[in-house]
Amino acid sequence: MGSATSLDVTAADGSHRSVRVSSPERVLWPASEHGPAVTKLDLARYVVAVGEPLMRGLADRPVTLQRLPTGIEGEEFYSKNPPRGVPEWVRTVEVTYPSGRRHPQLVVDEVAAAVWAVQMNTITFHPWPVRTPDTDRPDEVRVDLDPQPGRPFRDVVTVALALRTVLEEVGLRPFVKTTGSRGVHVFAEVRPEREFLDVRHAVIGLAREVERRMPELVTTAWWKEERGDKVFVDFNQACRDRTLASAWSPRPLPGAPVSVPVEWDELTHVTPGGLTVHTVPARLAEGGDPWEGLHGPDPAAAPSLDAALELWQADLERGLGEMPFPPDYPKMPGEPRRVQPSRKRHDIPDDIPG
Repeated sequence: MGSATSLDVTAADGSHRSVRVSSPERVLWPASEHGPAVTKLDLARYVVAVGEPLMRGLADRPVTLQRLPTGIEGEEFYSKNPPRGVPEWVRTVEVTYPSGRRHPQLVVDEVAAAVWAVQMNTITFHPWPVRTPDTDRPDEVRVDLDPQPGRPFRDVVTVALALRTVLEEVGLRPFVKTTGSRGVHVFAEVRPEREFLDVRHAVIGLAREVERRMPELVTTAWWKEERGDKVFVDFNQACRDRTLASAWSPRPLPGAPVSVPVEWDELTHVTPGGLTVHTVPARLAEGGDPWEGLHGPDPAAAPSLDAALELWQADLERGLGEMPFPPDYPKMPGEPRRVQPSRKRHDIPDDIPG
């Protein structure tokens, strides 16, 4: 376990970088009924194998690293500050957090940087939905469909297909991927001209529209006790400093599953548990990257978010207001009290701070 090896990785300019991987035999995913063991070196080689499409989701973005130094059965933490020892060829960008605090965050522009992140015990990459020239205006709408316990994957697919229709109705072009767990992520490119709060409001408008169309299956309830066994559309993943696992990222779950882009017509019969660090490179080599066209060459020509925001505005006119924010957020304008419904005192109006 004290040994080390090096991987030769092609850099963005065509040159080569030698990236050291210490403890290459360290087991990150133990063997299980879901698949054979995966070592640190296996993970580094996986990152190289999927490097080109992985970079399409990471490059030019601030990235949070989900690190598990002793593997998936040990402690995990999220690195927002760049780890010590960042190579001089890896850059950073300054971002603003909900508190108003600012500090640099890592940018993974090339495969060698991703391999170095694996050397630092990163398992999952969490890119922000912004580019480095403007870290305050997202260029992606990201929707997380989270099935509550007992809800089968086929129902998540049904909700994803309904969301696809709504997104297309507001002029967006949706792409879909597995999460590496039980849910589905739906992304769409948008023109980077609006702040995070606008994007969150657009996602709430989209979520409520899907909920109206299939109320028996979909919920936008923030509090778990109100969700039942439905599919929760997690609108708060659109908040500043909230990120989803990147496309092609492994997840720290048994069997080394991967969050994998799929074609829409494949979604109805895909088996997420079969998409792992062991199987995904061959799948990519054979079928290519379904998300290659997620972003066009000119961000200014991307679709506008205006029509999605009209859904939010229409809900305001119906009397539907702001939704709760994550607990680490400051109290936001118009937000209802952050009180669990079962503990709520009904003699206190929602607009009283609390």
